[in-house]
Amino acid sequence: MLKLCMAAIMCFSILGADEYKAVFDCSSSDASYIKSRMWLLGKTWDMIENKGDKANFVLTVHGGCVPLISKVYDEIVDESDEATMKQAQESLIHLVKGKKVKVIVCAMSLAANTVERKEVLPFVIISENSFVDTIYYQNQGYALMMFK
Repeated sequence: MLKLCMAAIMCFSILGADEYKAVFDCSSSDASYIKSRMWLLGKTWDMIENKGDKANFVLTVHGGCVPLISKVYDEIVDESDEATMKQAQESLIHLVKGKKVKVIVCAMSLAANTVERKEVLPFVIISENSFVDTIYYQNQGYALMMFK
């Protein structure tokens, strides 16, 4: 009887845990805004985990947000934005390493921003079209969060 009660409690706690799934879509070219969103993404993850729930986040990057995932961001952002973009990128690296956030960049946006594949941070997945990935994640039940 005790084993049955323990098993029921374990099942209830596993089934009772919520998973928060979101795909964050970044197209903004504003380095300060991107930096603030990386901070907010991490803060949101922490709040979910502090409730005892699970977070599963994906970040899709395209348009003006591409410097975030580039090893040579200093070559493609204004000099006045370099320090801010560096901080945003450091936050992103922390999210990937510490929180296991998955990052996808659009190959078309890489070309538009003259970023070569070899200049992309090693953990970033290069997609033919990040819109397709965003749609896929939405179809899998991920909430869409826009960074514009």
